[in-house]
Amino acid sequence: MASKKILIILSDAHTFPLKKTSGPDAGRIVEQPSGFFLQELAKPLQKLLDAGHEVIFASPKGQEPTPDPNSESLLAYAGNFYERQREQDFIERMRRENGFSRPRPFGTINDNELATFAGIFIPGGHAPLQDLGANAELGRILRYFHQENKPTAAICHGPYALLSTKEAGNGSFVYDGYKITSWSDTEEKLAELLWGGEVEKVESALRDAGAVMVEGAPEKIGGTTLHRELVTGGNPLAANALGERFLKMISV
Repeated sequence: MASKKILIILSDAHTFPLKKTSGPDAGRIVEQPSGFFLQELAKPLQKLLDAGHEVIFASPKGQEPTPDPNSESLLAYAGNFYERQREQDFIERMRRENGFSRPRPFGTINDNELATFAGIFIPGGHAPLQDLGANAELGRILRYFHQENKPTAAICHGPYALLSTKEAGNGSFVYDGYKITSWSDTEEKLAELLWGGEVEKVESALRDAGAVMVEGAPEKIGGTTLHRELVTGGNPLAANALGERFLKMISV
């Protein structure tokens, strides 16, 4: 298989806004720690590198990304210490060897360079809620991949970044009518109970923009949704399947 170049979209944010509904901060907006979700980045990324592809990391301002603290817990790995250690070690290797600590700022990637990429991937974690959904430069990039019908993958909160296409071009949502799976409102409401606050809902935001949201039992246990050039998954359980499906798409 010929090596191809893949663009990996990361957030610069280390937090996301949470409107507190209980406790001493009730009614206030607080910054909840976040970042990329470890499994959702590591599993697809490992598959891409194992297949011999080149990856380029990019973010709004080129700042060093951080993992979501919840994604590094043993609970997130169902107690599998060794799997967590493997993926933490893998990301540390990316920091040393693959430019992960110094992502390309979106504005430095022009349309001529975009033509050299075979696909684009957006992992989850709540951080995209902070700085990806309204980023016009990301909207420009995603519009290019949409226009050229190039494979595009996003998982969990990652699909929120697709809303950025409304900030570029003529202001339309280019994924209007697309079938998309994301972190669901139901899953987010469970998280809100733990945090005692409210957060922007990815599923609702995409539906309001015109997406046809695909949710249900298959998506909760790792299923993915493919519509034209876009493949999406709803939560960390979909990381392996999404990586495999995306890999097949860029290998055509």
